Amino acid sequence: MAKVKYYYDPDTLSYRKIKVRKRDKFKNTIIGLLSVLLTAFFGFIVFSQFLTSPKERTQKRELENLKLHYELLSKRLQESSEILADLQERDNYIYRTYFEANPIPEEQRKAGFGGVNRYKNLEGFDNSGMIKNVTKNLDILSKQMVVQSKSLDEIVELAKEKEKMLASIPAIQPVKNEDLKRMASGFGMRLHPILKSWRMHNGMDFTSPTGTPIFASGNGEVTIATRSSTFGNVVYIDHGYGYETIYAHMSKIVAKKRQKVKRGDLIGYVGNTGRSAAPHLHYEVHKNKRPLNPIYYYYGDLTPEEFLAMQKASQQLGQSYD
Repeated sequence: MAKVKYYYDPDTLSYRKIKVRKRDKFKNTIIGLLSVLLTAFFGFIVFSQFLTSPKERTQKRELENLKLHYELLSKRLQESSEILADLQERDNYIYRTYFEANPIPEEQRKAGFGGVNRYKNLEGFDNSGMIKNVTKNLDILSKQMVVQSKSLDEIVELAKEKEKMLASIPAIQPVKNEDLKRMASGFGMRLHPILKSWRMHNGMDFTSPTGTPIFASGNGEVTIATRSSTFGNVVYIDHGYGYETIYAHMSKIVAKKRQKVKRGDLIGYVGNTGRSAAPHLHYEVHKNKRPLNPIYYYYGDLTPEEFLAMQKASQQLGQSYD
């Protein structure tokens, strides 16, 4: 039932019923409907900002997941770069220093790619910057790993060569200590026992009974195994790396010319052949065709005490045995 409305009429001093015309009633109805529609429309627009479709929610989750994985991947890339940097530093300042090799220049390790834009195909997407950044970091890391891998291959070869060199350098006495009578003459000016004149003695003389075994002091190849007027039965061994050793006055030669020998291999026996005053081994060490004092090449089997005793004996001036 519609609510009846009244108004006060001052002329008649009484209340009268308000009569609404049909036109006004229709107008009021239209205005009310429009108000409701407008309120509903604007309310929907505002509320829709807080509503997402299932597809939009899925895309949002995927984007958040992508960002999370990007952060994790960036962190792993950073950790890998730090590990690689540490390896590069060891490579340059430890491994290469030990093997006497030049370090890899920083420009070579950090060199860019240059040329055209390598990442042009990654442009035009919502997350192009993020994708280009991680792709570029991966490319840089991959290139540095290739450089480092090649360097480690080179280090392995240097290690093999170093091992070969260390095995080749003369490093032991050619006659065992227990077989020696004494170290008769050292490196330097000595009185020749036969010519009776002071001459440069380019090696060391070890007195030992005839037939005492003589051993190669390092790996190498026998270049001479013959008899000469001065050295008698003599063997020359080329050790490579500029090193050569000479074993003279043997009673018998065991090694053959062009034979490959290793440190400690039997090459002959002590004797008194050639220009010699008594049974002994005359032993020389040469580096780049220059004779060196052999006493500095016995580090392979002499204790510090034995080395000092031999050094003292070798410095005694006197007569050599050849």
